[in-house]
Amino acid sequence: MNELRDTQDLGELIQYIIIKLGDEQYGIDIKYIDNIVRMQQITRVPQVAHYLKGVINIRGVIVPVMSLRLKMDMNPDEITDKSRIIILKAEEDTLIGIIVDQVNQVLTLGSKSIEKVTYSADKGKKLNSFISGVGKYEGGLVSILDLGMVEMEEDKPKA
Repeated sequence: MNELRDTQDLGELIQYIIIKLGDEQYGIDIKYIDNIVRMQQITRVPQVAHYLKGVINIRGVIVPVMSLRLKMDMNPDEITDKSRIIILKAEEDTLIGIIVDQVNQVLTLGSKSIEKVTYSADKGKKLNSFISGVGKYEGGLVSILDLGMVEMEEDKPKA
C-alpha cells in the first residue's frame, strides 16, 4: 500500500531521452522524438542561420538539421562516434534534426520531481532560456529542454 502511495506522490510520469552536450545533461520529452540516427552526411544549404548545418534525407523526407550547441551559444560541435542526430516532431507534423554529443538513456521522472526554472538576472539568459526546468533523480540533476525555444521559428528565411 505504501508503494502505491509513493508512486502517486511523483505526479504525472514523463519519459525523457537524456542527451549530453559538452559536460551537461539535458532531457527531451520522448513524445517529441521521431527518431534517433547516427551522424551522416549533411547537405549544406546556403544563406541560412549559422546554427543550421543543412539537410538530411530520412525515409524520403528532407529534414533540416541544426547544431543545438550553436543555437544555445555553446562551443561548436565536435563530431565523434557517439554523436547523434535526434529527429524531433515539430509543429504541423514537420521534422527537424538536432545534433547532440551523445544519447545516454531513457529516464522516467515524475512531474513533482521537476522544478520549474525562473531567472531574474540577465547573466546567462541566452542559454537558460532553453531550459524549462530541472529534474532530480538518483543519478543527479538533468536540465529539461524547452523545445519551443529550440525551434527555429524566429529565424526562418523570409520568402
